[in-house]
Amino acid sequence: MRGIGYLFKEGVKSVWNNRMMSLASIGVLVSCLLITGAAVLLSMNVNSVVESVGKENQVTVFLNDNVKELEAVMEIGPEIRRVDNVSDCVFYSKDEAISQLQDELGNLFSELQGENNPLPHAFHVTMVDLSQYDETVKGIMQVEGVYKVSDRSEVAGKLTSLNELVTQIGLWIVVVLGIISLFIISNSVRMTMYSRRFEISIMKSVGATDMFVRVPFVIEGIVLGLISGAIASAIIAFLYEGLIAAVQFIIPFSEISYSAVALKMTLSFIVLGMIIGAAGAAVSISRYLKMEGGEILGW
Repeated sequence: MRGIGYLFKEGVKSVWNNRMMSLASIGVLVSCLLITGAAVLLSMNVNSVVESVGKENQVTVFLNDNVKELEAVMEIGPEIRRVDNVSDCVFYSKDEAISQLQDELGNLFSELQGENNPLPHAFHVTMVDLSQYDETVKGIMQVEGVYKVSDRSEVAGKLTSLNELVTQIGLWIVVVLGIISLFIISNSVRMTMYSRRFEISIMKSVGATDMFVRVPFVIEGIVLGLISGAIASAIIAFLYEGLIAAVQFIIPFSEISYSAVALKMTLSFIVLGMIIGAAGAAVSISRYLKMEGGEILGW
């Protein structure tokens, strides 16, 4: 237990003793975490917008001409609601439709009220998942009394494709920046190790195990990652609302409140920072663990 405490103390002390290197590592890792976090938040907001548009995207289900209003409300409506992937179904009478046309186009349709109304009754149907558009339309068309469904397949396809594209781009940004962060932090920690190569050489010469040599550097990487994650989460929390307000000034949209994702983002930043720091340190020290004491110094 005392040995573990010593190794932990050495790792933490190393952060302070090599504070210039530590500051450089923290600065680099904070920058990468901020870019990664911004990409994730952007992806989440775009996905939210796409999903909200998808939820508002409706299809109009037109009924046969001989279907009466009461029959549509009492019999056909419940059947449409039972179709898989249908989240909402609102009756839209032909009288409402002709009145809307009259409001939009004037008295041109004033003589088409009542029995002269040529429009059919309809339902405005909202789907849960636009990617299941075709299957849902097939299910609706099987309901007795349904004449046709307005074709929104192209819109549905575009929304689904956009949602998938944004998700994939966000994922690749996270992966690429994670690799870049790992590379940079490992090089920063390697510089620290180079400055401490005499100490490592002595430990290897007196028979220190690889684990004993490795642990302080891994702890140092974890501490650097923890500090970087905490700083990055604080910065992005401070900047998020302002950046969203600036984007909304150009393109109005309903954003995700940061308070709703604050805990998840903070924990993700800290955990990711610690993982990258530990991995970078482990990669860096592995080179020296393969050498003997004199080899480390180039003797």
